[in-house]
Amino acid sequence: MRRATVKDVAALAEVSVTAVSRYLNAGLTLPPDTAGRIDRAVRQLDYRPNRLARSLSLGRSDTIGLVVPEIANPFFAHLAAAVEEAAEAEGLGLLLCATLNRLDRELDYLERLRSHQVDGLIFLTNHGDDGRLAERIAALPGIVLIDEDVAGTEVPKLFCDNAQGGRLAGDHLLAAGHRRLGLVGGPDGLFSSSERRAGLQAAADAAPGASLDWSISGPHTPEQGRAAAAAWLALDARPTGLFIGSGTLLSGFLEAVREAGVAVPADVSLVAFDDVGPLHLFNPPITAIRQPVAAFGRRGVALLRGRLRGEPVGPPVRLPVELVVRHSVAPPPARRPRSSRPTRKAIHP
Repeated sequence: MRRATVKDVAALAEVSVTAVSRYLNAGLTLPPDTAGRIDRAVRQLDYRPNRLARSLSLGRSDTIGLVVPEIANPFFAHLAAAVEEAAEAEGLGLLLCATLNRLDRELDYLERLRSHQVDGLIFLTNHGDDGRLAERIAALPGIVLIDEDVAGTEVPKLFCDNAQGGRLAGDHLLAAGHRRLGLVGGPDGLFSSSERRAGLQAAADAAPGASLDWSISGPHTPEQGRAAAAAWLALDARPTGLFIGSGTLLSGFLEAVREAGVAVPADVSLVAFDDVGPLHLFNPPITAIRQPVAAFGRRGVALLRGRLRGEPVGPPVRLPVELVVRHSVAPPPARRPRSSRPTRKAIHP
């Protein structure tokens, strides 16, 4: 069956093709009788506008892009769902782009903005920049950075309060009696990694007799989590309270310490960043710093809409995080009364 065209609608409504096109695509105000005839013709013919033709006529696609390093990471998956919901509420389509955290793919998706395949991009990277990424972003309109910064860019930015997250984690471990803290952090060169470390360091500095004794950094992968666990296990004097920088690092770390017969929280207490996986189902449930993922989606789309309307770039927006207390933190072994020590059992996700 032949699909109805704008000419068919115009003929049935007894108006010009131009009038139909401008009424449907550009919001042309017409007399009620004329508008009614067009609306009835659209319904009768089940007319569906050609989105490509509409985008060409309006100079926009009504589609935005979300660029993330990967989809397998629960944080990015939850974020994609939040952005899609917010975009749909604004009448926008969403093009999801996974870069595998590779610069060449990031630059390719930025080029799609230049070629008008999307109106704007919400952009996340998870690695350091040698200057090429900042240069390309600076040359393009309609970009919002969220979660991670790219130095040297003057675009709308939306971050969580990473330093607050590190401080909350440190304060919680210190309140349980830990004085020797450790950090399993993300990659060097990422501002989120340095801010979370700074927050943890500030907590240690404010507590008498406390210190940040040990840290290790690397990519947000389970493999790095296992490597961090091996390094921690090899220490002669292990920190008893650890802040783990992401859920993916946590999964590898837990796997390795379980195999070594180390129990949480009997032998080591843990607080993790990114409460997006089923951490409440772990044994024991893991205390975590929770980012407001839904708010990331809403505010990211709102910032992009404002940018596309020509609103000036303001200071970076910071969203607060919260501590979700579960059962992975207890007093350190040396300070715990024997009768109150938890049962030693291996952890499993």
